[in-house]
Amino acid sequence: MSGLYPMLCEPRLVESIWGGQRLAPWLELPPPHPERLGEIWLVFDSNRVSNGPLAGVTIAELARAHGAALVGTRPYARYGADLPLLAKFIDAADRLSVQVHPDDEYAHTVEAHTGFHGKTEAWYILDAEPGATVTLGMRAPAEREELAAAIADGTVEELLAQQLVSAGDLIFVPAGTIHAINAGIMLFEIQQKSDLTYRLYDYNRRDARTGRPRELHIEQALAVSRREPAMTAQLRPLPLDEQRDLLVACASFALERWQVQGSLSAATDPGSLEIVTVIAGTVQLAWGKETLELRRGTAVLLPAILGAYRLEASDATVLRSYMPDLPALLAVVGAAPGAAPIFP
Repeated sequence: MSGLYPMLCEPRLVESIWGGQRLAPWLELPPPHPERLGEIWLVFDSNRVSNGPLAGVTIAELARAHGAALVGTRPYARYGADLPLLAKFIDAADRLSVQVHPDDEYAHTVEAHTGFHGKTEAWYILDAEPGATVTLGMRAPAEREELAAAIADGTVEELLAQQLVSAGDLIFVPAGTIHAINAGIMLFEIQQKSDLTYRLYDYNRRDARTGRPRELHIEQALAVSRREPAMTAQLRPLPLDEQRDLLVACASFALERWQVQGSLSAATDPGSLEIVTVIAGTVQLAWGKETLELRRGTAVLLPAILGAYRLEASDATVLRSYMPDLPALLAVVGAAPGAAPIFP
């Protein structure tokens, strides 16, 4: 395999019972595509590279071949030669199930056969209809028996907190937090590499293919749920400079929002890969003597060893995801844990 460079991926389109019809026109996707396009997995380990000499190779194959040079020294120390993140778009025309995700300990033991990690995630709201909400955590602490009884009799929604959202909001969802994305929301999600979802409740919906109620995962959900109010609500951006805001950072990932007007110089940290996703405008990515045009909805994977790069645009917004060095980040922003959107 040749040397690493900024890589585009063939997206994975996921049809869902709750999916909408906004992502395809927003991204100018040519047909065919699912009518109910619920998710687009932009960067995932089974996605194949679509540009340059490595086109056709999966990210997983590249991670095994290049190790820390691709994923970075921090992910490599934690997970080995494995892509640690999954970046996606979600369009919820209807409510997603009330659900919860496990942490690394549970995923790596009970679900070890899947190869997935735990799932802490963050949502950047791209668009939301007036009055749109997300479900996030419990209204008040509850015992396991109380939650189990509410699931059984269909009243679990009465125990859960609802939160209004609008475009530009950031919602942080640590593993173990009971949650749901509700109708009328389109968002960008950055999460750990995982597809472990335990449904507590699904509004008695039936699978159109089988006619049967969708599967629930009650025992697993009860085992991993925190059963308490969410530790975070909407987070306020923390300005890093005139063009960059830190939206959230935890042990698994950090998410920044960059406003690119003119030229913005940056560099990858050998400690982590980066995923740069354009959510408004068109950006020229330059590194060495090479350039790559990134249109709205495009995500590019920057290998940890890339080094210096530059973004150029007349007016664009990008989201930058990576696995941070939390102590160093706290030192840079001059804040203590809890005083910034940083969660060790």
